[in-house]
Amino acid sequence: MNMKIAVACMGELVAQHFGHCEGFSIFETEHGQIVGEKAVANPGHKPGFLPNFLGDMGIEVMISGGMGGGAIEIFNERKIEVILGAEGSA
Repeated sequence: MNMKIAVACMGELVAQHFGHCEGFSIFETEHGQIVGEKAVANPGHKPGFLPNFLGDMGIEVMISGGMGGGAIEIFNERKIEVILGAEGSA
């Protein structure tokens, strides 16, 4: 199974606030193995923008330390799994 996973980052670490992160590490997986990784800069924090920006990139799982309710709602509407409470190295 192939999947695209985004991690909100501050440098090499998982960002504790999704909307204010420096950027996103995008991981592509196949059969549970990472087969690709790229960094995408945060294009700016505007309400409702980032979940759709990432969803349009084909992201299926979003990992962050924390996130506001509005962003979670949009991710849920787009059928993107949200994992919160992450910390440490992305």
